[in-house]
Amino acid sequence: MGMKEKTSGFFGEFKAFISRGNVLDLAVGIIIGGAFTAIVNSLVNDMIMPLVGLIIGGINFSDLKIVLSPAVGETAEVAICYGAFLQQVLNFLIIAFVVFLLVKGVNSLHRKKEQAPPAPPAPSQELTVLTEIRDLLRENKA
Repeated sequence: MGMKEKTSGFFGEFKAFISRGNVLDLAVGIIIGGAFTAIVNSLVNDMIMPLVGLIIGGINFSDLKIVLSPAVGETAEVAICYGAFLQQVLNFLIIAFVVFLLVKGVNSLHRKKEQAPPAPPAPSQELTVLTEIRDLLRENKA
């Protein structure tokens, strides 16, 4: 019976750990981040890089490389593919810029919430009754 309680306790702790909000938020963030990365990669590879290549003379960045040793027979060429590296740097810069814009937007929303003056508290029932009494006394004097 002791083993079952220990196992139940272990799985119970694991369930509590997984159910915590920050772990679930992290999991959602990772999934969305993966999908976002695919979108940005497509944006860079399929839309931006062809335009950049066209502007600088039709160069395809992914083909840029320095061949250290050409292919001979069945031996593959040895090359430094700096074009692929440049493409990844551009991917990073675009992702960083988009994240910057998102953080800037969220911070702006937080600042607007902080700057909004709090609504004045509703008058208490006692104050409402006293105000009505004052108004009635004024009417009687007039």
